[in-house]
Amino acid sequence: MATALLHYAAAAVTDRGRKRPSNEDAFGFSVEHGVYVVCDGMGGAAAGEIASSLAVDEMLRVLTCRVPGVVASLEAAAEEAIRAANTAIFSRALRNYKLNGMGTTLVGLLVEESRVLVVNVGDSRCYRLRHACLEQITLDHSLVEEQVRLGRMTPAEALRSSLRNVITRALGTQNCVTPDLFALEAEAGDLFLLCTDGLTRELSDPVIESLLSVHLPLEELCERLVTAAKKAGGHDNITCILVQALE
Repeated sequence: MATALLHYAAAAVTDRGRKRPSNEDAFGFSVEHGVYVVCDGMGGAAAGEIASSLAVDEMLRVLTCRVPGVVASLEAAAEEAIRAANTAIFSRALRNYKLNGMGTTLVGLLVEESRVLVVNVGDSRCYRLRHACLEQITLDHSLVEEQVRLGRMTPAEALRSSLRNVITRALGTQNCVTPDLFALEAEAGDLFLLCTDGLTRELSDPVIESLLSVHLPLEELCERLVTAAKKAGGHDNITCILVQALE
């Protein structure tokens, strides 16, 4: 039996939150080219905003130029885009001492019919909701989460740790970076969530699952997530993209 071809719909929302004076998150996507990116910048002054915007721009520039199945595999295309984004940020910081040390997390989703590739650097996350069950796809590149995976810290201890903000991998802080890649097969109805930690620090996975497990337009689901995160404290910038696979 032939597999039904999938197409995708998407929506996104970004919000400064309730505590931060500016928004250092950035996002971008192209449904036509199957590219979706969320970044959370870091650095003094406006450096975080610059880093996250550069990363999104470079990812879209590289990935919207490829011809699916001709130019490169999804994996090769993702790695090329990550290299370009990392170089753009690192080089910009070298040219301006005020931007020294700036960087950004990145989580991206690349789709080609039913093939899905998730790429991440840092602690921004990708989840998949399938049959009302939420699954975290990415692994946080953060000090506390790595301690949890090594069995040296419990999840409860990680939530209370003063080191929660320490990430172990970021885009643009070094001259090269290695992303994690996760290859998946999408099914009709799958809902992918890309988000910064401004969402996941405020909302537990069960809460996110319940907020997404209702039949509403994607734009409204995004707004539900952001509103809930702000009500829970809104201590950081909040950004999310929802991508749904459709027959």
